[in-house]
Amino acid sequence: MRFSNKVCIVTGAGSGIGRATAQRLAAEGGNIVIADRDEQGGNETVNLITQKNGNALFVKCDVGDESAIKTTIDVALAKWGKIDVVINNAAMMTFKKIVDLRADEWDRLMHVNMRAVFLFCKYSIPHMNGGAVVNISSVHAHETTANVIPYASSKGAMESFVRGASQEYPASQVRFNCVAPGAVDTPMLWNNPNVKSGAEKITGAIGKPEELAAAIAFMASDEASFVNGTTLVVDGARLAVL
Repeated sequence: MRFSNKVCIVTGAGSGIGRATAQRLAAEGGNIVIADRDEQGGNETVNLITQKNGNALFVKCDVGDESAIKTTIDVALAKWGKIDVVINNAAMMTFKKIVDLRADEWDRLMHVNMRAVFLFCKYSIPHMNGGAVVNISSVHAHETTANVIPYASSKGAMESFVRGASQEYPASQVRFNCVAPGAVDTPMLWNNPNVKSGAEKITGAIGKPEELAAAIAFMASDEASFVNGTTLVVDGARLAVL
């Protein structure tokens, strides 16, 4: 199995793509740290994994809080002594025009979506040897709509981050990549006010979380050993019609 005895941190794993990814990595032998601020959702993910004889534990983690990120990494190290994979999946969106957006709302989103990526890498890399970081970007990094500028900006920054990080460390120590989903059947999609109002039209295919999890697992695995500093778009051709 591709993740046998590997220690994998998955943020935002209490639902959606994060949950499906945690389940996929566990099914392939990984020891999974479920990092989420939602205790109920996070524990449900742990139960789904352990019911199938997988290994997982939950750490309550608001990724906008540096101390919570440090605690998550410390828990992983205390339990398993190393870190092999980090999946930066947790994210948030705002739905306001620039002039209506408060500075603290911008800062909060950037803390969750981008600063957390930096911090998880900062504190995980010293404990990685042959590991992989996979950040969950978005097609919004490439084509976007009105009223989601902070989200789109954070995802564009995330893709730039992996290009730069790939130049700072040898791939033999850690690889950095992104997976950019299109429309995926998750609460984040259907709770999007722009989707609810019809301002953002969902045309083309809608992916399943499990389909994204398969792509993320590949990027995190040794099978992708020559994939570094890039973004894999997994969108069912959504960018072709935006």
